[in-house]
Amino acid sequence: MDGAVKVACIQAESVAFDRAGTIDKIESIAAEIARNGARLALFPEAFIPVYPSNRWARYLAGWADATDVWARLAQESVAVPGPDSDRLAAIAKAHSLWLAVGANELERGTIYNSLLLYSPQGELALHHRKLMPTNHERLVWGLGDGQGLEPVKTEIGAVGGLICWENLMPLARFALYEGGVEIYLAPTADDSEAWHDSIRHIARESRAFVLSCCVFQRASSYPEEIRLAEGDEVMGRGGSAILAPDGSYLAGPLWDEEGVLYADLDPFRLYQARQRFDPAGHYHRPDVFRFGLTTSRSAG
Repeated sequence: MDGAVKVACIQAESVAFDRAGTIDKIESIAAEIARNGARLALFPEAFIPVYPSNRWARYLAGWADATDVWARLAQESVAVPGPDSDRLAAIAKAHSLWLAVGANELERGTIYNSLLLYSPQGELALHHRKLMPTNHERLVWGLGDGQGLEPVKTEIGAVGGLICWENLMPLARFALYEGGVEIYLAPTADDSEAWHDSIRHIARESRAFVLSCCVFQRASSYPEEIRLAEGDEVMGRGGSAILAPDGSYLAGPLWDEEGVLYADLDPFRLYQARQRFDPAGHYHRPDVFRFGLTTSRSAG
């Protein structure tokens, strides 16, 4: 990082099962963020068109309408490349933003949990599929691969990220560290206090700025025919936050509501933190440890 940069972490609710409506919402929020001077914006895990909450498990296990619900999710997922990906690229370009979005991505008959990062020039700069779906998620998504585990060198710093619980995978984290990550994206659906134990540790371990953008979701936002809970019961509390390289909070956590968190990332803090500890630099022992990364795309 050469200079300070303003970033935004968006805790918003998807327009459930509506890909176009959700992208409309991204466009509206992106315009607001750009007006407020942010250079990078992060949306939550599987934001397009909705994160499959663990409340989905009874559907996905086949107890009720399993194929119907999965099929609806597939139909509203994003193809990359495709017109919806092109639209996200155009939004990033129109607002001169680094736009990072969590999406359900459809390739052939498989849905993947993907992190897509678009540049201010309207290019897809990073495309990562979650390596290991967690628990009930394996009834929804295919396994990802190593593509997108190398940070992207940008004018605002080296940007990379992992999705939700793959952040608990030490070697996946180290792939980002070895690539020199400075702005670490961690979109998630984990709305627990324990998640904050993890992201504080990751900030201290990576000596990077961490943006953790979490799913906010209410039962009432689902279509009438898909009733997961009653009324306005909150199924995802959020808890989004932006952290400094020493693990302290720069913004958030934000709970139980929609909102946008902003923070100014000062590279001086990054270099301060790395004086004592640098996980892939002076505190690393490559003479003792060997690390390899396979980045080829798995077959869809």
